[in-house]
Amino acid sequence: MRQPSPGRELPNVRADRGVRHGPSAQPSSHFERFGKPSRSHPLRALAVDDTIRDFLATHPGRPVVALGEGLQTTYWRLGRPEVAWYSVDLPEIIDAPRRLLPQEKAITRIARSALDRAWLAEVPALITAEGLFMYLPERDVHALIADMAARFPGGRLLYDSIPAWFSKLTLKGKVKLSDRYVAPPMPTSQSVSESLRLPSVIPGVASARDVIVPPGRGSWANPVLRAVVRAPWLRDHRPSLTLLTFAEAS
Repeated sequence: MRQPSPGRELPNVRADRGVRHGPSAQPSSHFERFGKPSRSHPLRALAVDDTIRDFLATHPGRPVVALGEGLQTTYWRLGRPEVAWYSVDLPEIIDAPRRLLPQEKAITRIARSALDRAWLAEVPALITAEGLFMYLPERDVHALIADMAARFPGGRLLYDSIPAWFSKLTLKGKVKLSDRYVAPPMPTSQSVSESLRLPSVIPGVASARDVIVPPGRGSWANPVLRAVVRAPWLRDHRPSLTLLTFAEAS
């Protein structure tokens, strides 16, 4: 299973924003082998939550598909929205959320690889892919996005990416997060500039937007730092969240 994100439970958001916690799948001590939690995790989770919430506000009742969801608790953090929620993950992984997370009638768990196009038989409007694409070959990622765009005109895809320098470190086995855990190889990187060019690279992609995580505490709330991470000379060297909008049917 991909590295979990225990840091999503850290109290790292501002008091005026708040955070809705999801169910806890396992005691936090279980995650110690993955190293110290990053305060970026709860901010990324909040950015994902905000993006989904905004979409559902303008497209009420439209289904959501979460690719490679693992033990993520997005559905509960959103307050159990009244939508059909499809969770797509590998057969050897999908049993874990079935055993460890609450069972919900709204959630349909599909035991397939994200690259297995059979899941496209469902009809989602918003697709999320957190912690997934960096593990897949770039050509497979682009082909999958093109197929999603063709199948779901007007839909949206939200996913995260790592910068090239971090990808290279993982390929050399140099990202040691604890004494017991070394991050697995992540062959596919994508910069912000590369993501913004996707409408001209992948058929059916109408637009791309860099999603900035909300302010947190300490340095994460610093307005100067937040302005710097948007600067063209730096943004291509940081992790990123991308929201793609698929072209409407002609």
